Amino acid sequence: MDIMRSWREQKVMLKWRFPNLSDEDFVFELGDKENMLTKLGIKLNKTRTELDLLFAELQRY
Repeated sequence: MDIMRSWREQKVMLKWRFPNLSDEDFVFELGDKENMLTKLGIKLNKTRTELDLLFAELQRY
């Protein structure tokens, strides 16, 4: 997947689409991205595959 949007842009788009998300939901330590994605999946009730598709979709807008 080609990354066309910055992480900051993606966070803003996700927070707009899912108002229950906060900045704290996107915090992760270097090398701990998987933990953040797991927490996002739980909060949004999405599987990892669904999250991957969601992030891919954000690249198209």
